[in-house]
Amino acid sequence: MNWIQLKIITTTNGIDPISGVLYDMGITGIEISDKDDFKEFLENNRKYWDYVDEELEKLKTADSAITLYFGDDEEGKAQLDEVKARLAGLSESTDEFWLSLETKEVRDEDWSENWKRYFKPLEVGKKVLIVPEWEEVPETDRVKFVINPGHSFGTGSHESTRMCIEEIEKNLKKDDTVLDLGCGSGILSVIALLLGAKEATAVDIDPMAVETAYSNLALNNLPEEIYKGFAGDITTDDDLCKKLSQNKCDIVLANIVADVIISLSGYVKDFLKEDGVFICSGIIIERKDEVKAALENAGLVIKEERTMGEWAAYTATLK
Repeated sequence: MNWIQLKIITTTNGIDPISGVLYDMGITGIEISDKDDFKEFLENNRKYWDYVDEELEKLKTADSAITLYFGDDEEGKAQLDEVKARLAGLSESTDEFWLSLETKEVRDEDWSENWKRYFKPLEVGKKVLIVPEWEEVPETDRVKFVINPGHSFGTGSHESTRMCIEEIEKNLKKDDTVLDLGCGSGILSVIALLLGAKEATAVDIDPMAVETAYSNLALNNLPEEIYKGFAGDITTDDDLCKKLSQNKCDIVLANIVADVIISLSGYVKDFLKEDGVFICSGIIIERKDEVKAALENAGLVIKEERTMGEWAAYTATLK
């Protein structure tokens, strides 16, 4: 069955009265995007805001909207016409908000499959090929990292992730140990294992991210015994910090955001071997000097500074 999508664009003041009309009609399967709620979310989660998808960033200035779907048949079209008539009456009865309507046809397969066409094998650096799970793995001399983008917190296409992978390629030695802070999908630590690391540890404040990292480990046929995942915040969890510092690593990774890298810069020396390397990115160019200063104040020496697009990355050592 195909569908008709109705998007009701309005203001925050219009969300409740419009939803009320729909609920009175027995329509409860609606999606609400409230502009003010989104702004509040961003303000309350400022330290995570630097590193987001460009499409998400556009929502900062988007209008509020209510989205719903009707079957593309006589019954669905009749219900759609009734909704339009009710909303026209609501709009004429008030000047407290405005609304406009947009409709488009959606084929059944569009809901779950069409997005996959945008994820194709991606070459990163000189050695890595990122392959969506459903794509046939091509013959190549590159190391293949298989991922299901639909289940992941990062797919490797972002400039900051690509810079981190390229720096891992340059600095990783066979049988190195790796610590991935803010692991997300686990892409960096799993790729490090595929490139020859002996074992890796992944940390994220979101337990679901750690689960996803383990899923990507299994997807790439790597054993769990060489991977340790922890959910927690090293800036507030002393026990986690002590556990991580017991086995210092050859490479520490942090592809997060400027504020978080600044706050954890003082912890890096506790996790890093004397001749180890710290690789960090997710830093918007406007804030790279702040991050550089924080790293240097923490006793790290900048060995390389890179930029790609609007993003910056640093590779640093203890001496």
